[in-house]
Amino acid sequence: MSGPATNINDEGSPSQAGTPPQRKSRVRFRSGSILVLVALIAGGWYVWAKVGTARAGAAAGSTAEKAGTPGANGGGPAIPVVAARARRGDIGVYITGLGSVTPIYTITVKTRVDGQLMSIRYKEGEVVQEGAPLIEIDPRPYQALLEQYEGQLKRDEAMLSNAKVDLERYATLMKTHAVSEQTYATQQATVAQDEGQVDADKGLIDATKLNINYCHITSPITGLVGLRLVDPGNYLQASSGTALLVIAQTQPISIIIPVAEDELPAIRSRTRSGQKLLVEGWDRDQKHRLATGTLVTIDNEIDQTTGTVRLRADFPNLEDKLFPNQFVYARLLLQAKHGVVLIPTAAVQRSTNSTYVFVVNADSRVGIRNVQLGTTNGDETEVSTGLHPSDEVVLSGVDKLTEGSKVAVQLQEPTTKRDGKQ
Repeated sequence: MSGPATNINDEGSPSQAGTPPQRKSRVRFRSGSILVLVALIAGGWYVWAKVGTARAGAAAGSTAEKAGTPGANGGGPAIPVVAARARRGDIGVYITGLGSVTPIYTITVKTRVDGQLMSIRYKEGEVVQEGAPLIEIDPRPYQALLEQYEGQLKRDEAMLSNAKVDLERYATLMKTHAVSEQTYATQQATVAQDEGQVDADKGLIDATKLNINYCHITSPITGLVGLRLVDPGNYLQASSGTALLVIAQTQPISIIIPVAEDELPAIRSRTRSGQKLLVEGWDRDQKHRLATGTLVTIDNEIDQTTGTVRLRADFPNLEDKLFPNQFVYARLLLQAKHGVVLIPTAAVQRSTNSTYVFVVNADSRVGIRNVQLGTTNGDETEVSTGLHPSDEVVLSGVDKLTEGSKVAVQLQEPTTKRDGKQ
């Protein structure tokens, strides 16, 4: 028997009959491709699993840190915050309002005689003393009239003197019946008439002298002079009522403060007991205290359109920081509280149903402490219950805090009073 046929390929190696070389090559190529594809899929799945695990761990760490759990913040960096110590101190209960600086006296100077304005003796914008000369009006017409009345007085006095002599002579002749009683009575009437004329002349002289004084206008008060309203050379008439200048008293000066009518009972109860209520005038930015005075007057009626009542407070204004018609922020001290617990207002946090602060504990972790507040005055707030002096409360950085958060505290030193305000 003959064996199976054997073929010799191109490389000289024998091959089985019926299996072509090209088919074997394609089989090997496909097997290698499948292995490479499987390896790529396995590698991609491994990388995806690693990245997902890392992201999940990071998210879990972030959530734990925000929740303030010891596992999250205890092992991580502390949250930087600024804190301040609660302290015992004094705080005032104030009634505030936007007031207007009003001079206690404001004088509009007008002429009381007719005449030409000759000269102005003051400088605009200066402080003039009471009795200082301000304006000169031409006095010559009144001086001439005075001389006329004085001459008339002399004439009438001479006529009176002669009438009295005649009356005495008639009185002597009456004893001998040399003159009639009617003649004597007529002479008595003549004497009385001449006496009346003399008195009238004296009155005219006094009125003319007064008009001459009115020609020299002087300051009725000590105050600040405004701009001149009439120039020299103009003819003035008393009947026209033209204002010549305005003088405003600035030392002392007052502030008119409108306050709500609900505040009136508390104010009146203290003023009736004899208390002098302190009033502070601040600039409208409430950064600088301008002056300090006292409440002197409460208006006699409530303005029904605004529901407010006006108060007047007087200020010495020795430094001229208050100016007429200036708007200022007025603060009326109604009550002073002493020895209360105070914290910065910035430390107070509020929720829908509570008021609280973040307190730094001894282990540098914060706790939430509910507090009850009293009076708030600017940057400071009174804490009625919930805190003790020397407790440290967080001022800034609270948005990252929850119960138990670990913090790195920067302690804020207490500020000193500046311009009367802490």
